[in-house]
This record gives sequence, C-alpha cells and structure tokens, in this order.
Amino acid sequence: VLGLASSGIHSNGYSLVRAIVKEAQLDLDKVYPELETTQTLGEVLLTPTRIYAQSIVNVLHQYRVKQVVTAMANITGSGIPGNVPRTLGSHLNARIERSAWQPPPVFGFLQKHGSVDDTEMFNVFNMGVGYTMTVNPVFADSILDQLRRLGEEARVIGKIVKGTGKVVLV
Repeated sequence: VLGLASSGIHSNGYSLVRAIVKEAQLDLDKVYPELETTQTLGEVLLTPTRIYAQSIVNVLHQYRVKQVVTAMANITGSGIPGNVPRTLGSHLNARIERSAWQPPPVFGFLQKHGSVDDTEMFNVFNMGVGYTMTVNPVFADSILDQLRRLGEEARVIGKIVKGTGKVVLV
C-alpha cells in the first residue's frame, strides 16, 4: 500500500477542528511554534486540498497492459480506517504501519489542544496521507519513483494481508 502525502487537513474534520479551536480558545491569527511554520493557525487550517488526479492518471498510463495498481482510495472523512476498506475484499486486511510516515505538525497540534485520542484522530483526519494506491509489490519501487518525479511525496505505508476486510493500524 503506497501513501501519497496530504497537504494538511484537506476538506474533512472541520467540525472537530472548530470544536478544538473554540474549546482551547486558540487564536486563528496567531503563529504557533508547534506548527513549524510562519503561517497563522488559520492559514494552516485553510491550506488547499492536494489534488492527485494528474499524477495518478500519468502513472496509470504507464501500465495499459499490466494491471499493477489493484486499488486506490482518496482519504477523506473517516480517514484511512474508513476509506481503505472499501478497496478490500472481505478476506483481506490492509496492515498500515503508522511509523512509515510523519503526520504534518497540524495534526499533533490539534490532538494536543483537543485532547483527542489516536483512534479518533485516524478516524476523522487523513493524518498526512491523502491518497492510497494498492499496487503489485514487484512494481512498488517503480511506481514510487514515478510519483516522486511527478512531485508527489509517496512511500510504502503498509501491505495487504489475509483478514476480514479492515485496516489494521500498527
């Protein structure tokens, strides 16, 4: 399972974001050092959603005969655990390695200020992975190279294993 980096919150989870901002009395016009940027909190929260379509189309065009990409998921509301299972058969799990990537600072910032547990964070937000591609392992390095040349930050974040049609975060 390849993960393509998100640009931030994207378009999901804003009800929780608003609740955290209100409850923690955060200032949308303030620059918070924990966000590791010179942007204000409001600017960070409004970072435009990354669109993956052109990169994905370019990669798919390289494999018109061989079916090397077996599934794809846009990681929107419900995060990785809610979106990736739609691409699995009932006899498969996606084993996702949380240590395979570092979520952007905004997610830790919101989690800390909102006292949100890990499970809820992964069920609401993309946590830094905006799109997944399940690919034949033989072609994973080639596809990663192509994605990176197209400007995507991509990496292997897990694998498909026997299971019951769910995501297992480890």
